[in-house]
Amino acid sequence: MGVSVARIRVLVVDDHRIFAESLAAALAAEPDVDVSAAGSGPAALRCLERAAAEGRRYDVMLVDAELGILATGGTHAVPAPRGAPEDAPGGVPVDGISLVAGVRSSHPRIRTVVLAEKDDPRRAAKALQAGASGWVAKDCSLQRLLTVIRGVLRDETHLPAALLTGVLRELTAARKHRTESEQLVESLTPREREVLRCMVAGLGRKAVAERLFLSPHTVRTHMQNVLGKLGVHSTLAAVALARRAGVGPVALTGDVVERGGQPA
Repeated sequence: MGVSVARIRVLVVDDHRIFAESLAAALAAEPDVDVSAAGSGPAALRCLERAAAEGRRYDVMLVDAELGILATGGTHAVPAPRGAPEDAPGGVPVDGISLVAGVRSSHPRIRTVVLAEKDDPRRAAKALQAGASGWVAKDCSLQRLLTVIRGVLRDETHLPAALLTGVLRELTAARKHRTESEQLVESLTPREREVLRCMVAGLGRKAVAERLFLSPHTVRTHMQNVLGKLGVHSTLAAVALARRAGVGPVALTGDVVERGGQPA
């Protein structure tokens, strides 16, 4: 009698078609690997949603680190995946790292590994922060890649040894930056923190005033106080600092401050 072999379902996401197809073919030759390929972030999201709806979820996603980055330095944008952070109205950029973050949020059981053409400690650290379980060179051997795929399914984190020191340095610096941001946010009053959460949600002064039952003049004063206490000069900078401190956007439905509640 034959022995049933547990299958590993892998999705390769790379906008270089020849590379994606070659890698998919090499992985498909393994007796315990089922593999599909997607040529863009939006296509990958569609594959993941379709597989989930059919009850055959992917186990591992291999993502090009430079996915979707245009020659001009911009990125393709698509609607945010279900459950992804609301970073911007109308869609989020789907480069490789953004795709990792979105998938980590909407498909938390999937392990992601970033495929890179060159070692980059800063990008590798961002990938790990976004939820990636590994960073692998595109020119690594097939056996090395299979080792990483099987390792991340055991909840291991895989990084090239040459990157380890640089990545740890980046993560330490990011943590220090986050701690400083958290201290600044803690200096705000409860009302100012509520205004900041509205700013993170992208609400303008008039919308904040209507939501919190305040006058536009009062909201303007609160916003100026927020910028001053955070040590920044623009709403965009305040939102970026709030994000680093872990401050999320105020819910746009069902989270209304009642009139007569907390005083302005």
